[in-house]
Amino acid sequence: MSAPQVAARKSAELSVILPSFNEASNIPILVGLLDEALRGIDWEAIVVDDNSPDGTTEVAREIAQRDPRIRVIRRIGRRGLSGACIEGILASSAPYVAVMDADLQHDETLLPKMLAELKSDDTDLVVASRKVDGGTVGEGLSSIRAWGSNIANGLAQKLLNVTLKDPMSGFFMVRREKAEALAPKLSPQGFKILLDLVSSANGSLKIKELPFTFRERQHGESKLDTLVTLDYFGLLLAKYFGDVVSVRFLMFGLVGASGLVVHLAALRIFLLGDIEFNIAQTGASFVAMTSNFFLNNQLTYRDRRLRGTQALVGLLTFYAVCSVGVLANVGVANLMYADPAYWWFAGTAGAIMGAVWNYAASSALTWRKS
Repeated sequence: MSAPQVAARKSAELSVILPSFNEASNIPILVGLLDEALRGIDWEAIVVDDNSPDGTTEVAREIAQRDPRIRVIRRIGRRGLSGACIEGILASSAPYVAVMDADLQHDETLLPKMLAELKSDDTDLVVASRKVDGGTVGEGLSSIRAWGSNIANGLAQKLLNVTLKDPMSGFFMVRREKAEALAPKLSPQGFKILLDLVSSANGSLKIKELPFTFRERQHGESKLDTLVTLDYFGLLLAKYFGDVVSVRFLMFGLVGASGLVVHLAALRIFLLGDIEFNIAQTGASFVAMTSNFFLNNQLTYRDRRLRGTQALVGLLTFYAVCSVGVLANVGVANLMYADPAYWWFAGTAGAIMGAVWNYAASSALTWRKS
């Protein structure tokens, strides 16, 4: 595109938000596909990259130097699909914004139809759905992931009263002013920005679903792993309770719950080894704390993930934080244990106090913002 053409170029009518991590081989292909699919439409693509080690940012910037329709946001110290989508949407000035994966699994040829629906109707949000008539999962998901997606869809629909057939879809288009109005309510954590958007709107969005087939990934590897299940449940619980507590705190609590199982299993093993109970209990506590640290480091604080020597230092500070948390737990429980009939109330109050302390202190010390 020549300089005069660039100067005369209209502002974008549509921004396509492309959250990415390790998609260096896919970005050039996707830009070419968007150019073909969006002929006659004033569009731009905003690549929001989480500091990919494979050079995704550099590849996208090389394209942007030749094509002013491509913009790049490089995020450092921040991770997560939802947060990337929010930043991309807020960086747009176009009246319509689309969110799609950069891994070529979403069908870019559907974008013009989605845009036409928003422009010609009173629709606020158009979702590319695998669950309406004509839509299929195709070869994009394994049978296990497809089964898990169906369960996740059902939970979202029942717990949050979401009427979408496919609330787990990551491919949608929305009026920018609607998304921007809801942005303060959205969680930057997690992978399910659409579910968060719709549940935060409390039925105020006019939605239409269009069928599409989820394509098989051609390059790179999926960013989703089994830990994302905990992340998803954290989002569901946060929305179910009206965002009274943060998703991160709920994630911390879910990890802590898993730590109880680890603790009991370790305690049983130590006792079978004929180890004295107090020593076994102490050992099991450190096993559970270690498990909790690594799960939190991978999931709850993925955007502040510690590596190498930082992870070792973080583990030691986490031991210290949780040890004080035990004292806080016992102290509060003892203060409230006035009547033996209410042992459960004292124990619960102590556990909550310990959990709040562990979360606040570990956020400030172990996974403090850089």
